[in-house]
Parts: sequence; structure tokens; C-alpha cells
Amino acid sequence: MASVSLPNLETRETPRAKPLDQPAAGRKLRVLRLFSRLNIGGPAIHVILTTAGLDPQRYDSLLVVGHEGDREGNFLGLAEAKGISIKIIPTFGRRIDPLRDLITLVRLFALMKRERPDIVHTHTAKAGALGRLAARMAGVPIVVHTFHGSVFDGYFGPAVAGFFQWVERMLARVTDKIVAVSERVAEDLVERQIAPRTKIVVVPLGLELERFRDVDLRRGELRRELGLPRQARLVGCVGRLVPIKDISTLLKAMVELSVAQPEAILLVAGDGPERPALERQARSLGLDSRVRFLGFRDDLERIYADLDVAVNCSLNEGTPVALIEAMASGVPVVATSVGGTPDLLEDGRLGKLVPPADPQALARGLAEILSSNGSLAKAAVRARRSVTQRFGLERLLDDLDRLYLRLLLTRRSEKPDM
Repeated sequence: MASVSLPNLETRETPRAKPLDQPAAGRKLRVLRLFSRLNIGGPAIHVILTTAGLDPQRYDSLLVVGHEGDREGNFLGLAEAKGISIKIIPTFGRRIDPLRDLITLVRLFALMKRERPDIVHTHTAKAGALGRLAARMAGVPIVVHTFHGSVFDGYFGPAVAGFFQWVERMLARVTDKIVAVSERVAEDLVERQIAPRTKIVVVPLGLELERFRDVDLRRGELRRELGLPRQARLVGCVGRLVPIKDISTLLKAMVELSVAQPEAILLVAGDGPERPALERQARSLGLDSRVRFLGFRDDLERIYADLDVAVNCSLNEGTPVALIEAMASGVPVVATSVGGTPDLLEDGRLGKLVPPADPQALARGLAEILSSNGSLAKAAVRARRSVTQRFGLERLLDDLDRLYLRLLLTRRSEKPDM
């Protein structure tokens, strides 16, 4: 299919399309959303909220997932609470396994032939590869893929990363539209020649941020739970404990920070395969009393309410959900300048940006906020207002609704017998 030129989907005043615009009158549009696993993390929240939130008068949605790995945790409880339909394919997972991947491809093909979706929308690399191939084999009219970031930096060596770039270029040829979660992610895809800019549309994340509106009412609860003194300055990091999040650099920064801020304590909310090694590192750095590993937490309102600063120290990011949540809670933030994070922080206007893998720079950024005389608190107020306006769930659903309908209407005009 030829690339489709869409209007700017970030125009907020554009209303959600009316039912009479539906390409196939008399029936709902079928959307099959494919995601490798519902592990704890921002992309899983995104696919659950998107699947649950699309207008049920217009769409029938099915979410297809695989199994998460050890210590990754999952959001199956959230998906169940949202009442969405989930199909789990046991052979589907993140790890590359030729035999299991072939079996998964065959099962996806059979599922799509049976369900006959109007749209297949894939998320993340593995789901994007198998899902897009299966969709084209099954004759699905519209295929969309979302890049929540990329696997080209920080995950593999140059040779493997180069191979995956080539694979993504080939897959882009059988994709009707590529969605990037930020302008920087879109620019990166163009620079790597994954796809022309005309084939890429930027659709920022959308989250349920109302839960963070009144976090001030929860202030003090976490300190009392953990037995932390009132004078402690709390640095918080929420995320998966995996190499790409580079918590190791944050621990080194805490050693530096303790000189300027002896009352600073790091709270790490999250879990993952790196946790045992990070706990050993914290002990070896003499940080036993300065770091608390909290594991997975679903009471993030209580955590953000007591933080003095939130930090994201990743080597690669799309748009970090934890930072959006922290900003929506009015917490000042420090983050590495990678992926879509500079877009989120408006190039430093809404928070402190530091280079990745640099513990000294990270420590200085944290110290600057903790010793701020109020100027960064004003930035936090601006940030709260900004993310509430830019990353609401209704905006995301409106963007996707218009994207899907325009793609289907264009397809219908190209094939009148559709």
C-alpha cells in the first residue's frame, strides 16, 4: 500500500470520528493488538489501556501476548481489572528461539485467519516481526507497528544491532504506518533509514494520570512505613532492574551524592534479573543504609508523594512512563538525555538532563535539585501542567481512533471491493 499522508494527530481540538465514518457500516472494526509479554513496564501499561479504552461501540479488540521472563512480573491483574480479552500464546516470548518462533508465527497466522481482523497493531521488536509477517500472510488489510524506543542502542553489539536494523527496514515495507512515541524516536528511525518520514506518525503515550493529582494527601505514609527520618532526602527510581536501565551508574552516583547530601537515601521501586547483582554492588559501595530495594509496588502514589527527586538513568528509552508519573505528581526529575526523554523534558526546561553512564554528572544533577532554592520547584510545577495536557489517555485514544479510520478509509478507496 502507498504511504498515507495524515494530518497532524496532535491537534487536540479534532473530535473523535463519528460512527457514520466507519468504513464497514453495520459491524465493529476488529483490532488485534500483539505484544510479546505483559511484563512490568510502560509499554505493557500502554497496550492494556489502549486495548481497554478504544470505543467499544466501534471496535472489537483482542490483545495477544506471550509469557514474561523470570523476575519480570506482569500486569495480567491490570488487564483483568480492565476487562479486556487476552489470548496467550505459550511459545511466544522475548528470547529468540527459531523453532518456538516458527511455531508462534504459524499460530498467529491461524489466529488471524480465524479472527479476520481489520487491523493488526504490533508493539515491540519481537511482536512486530512475527506479527507483521503473520498479518501479511493472512491478508490483514491494515498493519501498524509502534516503536516504544528501539533495540539498536544499548542492547546488542554493532553487528547484531546492524542486522536488526536491516530486519526492521524489510518489515517497514510491509507496514502501512509506523508509530513513534516521540519526535526523537521518529527522527532516529529516519536517520537509521528504517522508513521514510512520510510513513511515520508520532503518537505520544497516554496514561491515567488522575491518580497522581492528589498525591500530596499521601505525604508521609511511605516514610512511616520504611521508618525513614523526616530530614532524609529521598531519591526515587521506579523501573525494571535490567541492564538497559543502568541502575549500577545510579548506585555509583549515590556514593558521590553522599558527600554533598549526607541525608540522601535512594529508594528503588521495581524488580528484575539484575536485582541480586545490584544489591551486592550497593553493599560493596558501602550503601547499605542509603539504598532501599522495595520490589514491585502498585502504590506509586505513596512513593511519589514522599520523593524529593525522581531519577531515570537509562541507556536507552522511548518515553519513560515512570518520569511522566513523577512529573504528574509534581516531583522534580533528573534523567539521562537518551531516546525520547529530551522531548518529554522539553530539552531541560521541565527537568534536569544529564549524559548517560556518567555517575559524576548524575550526582551533580541530583545535588542541584536537592539543594535548589526553589527555581527547580517551579520547573516541577510547569512539568506537572505539561504532562497532564500532553499525556492524557483520552488524547491517545482520539489519536489512534483517527489513525485507524483514516488508514481503513484510504484502503477502502484504493480497493473499492473491500
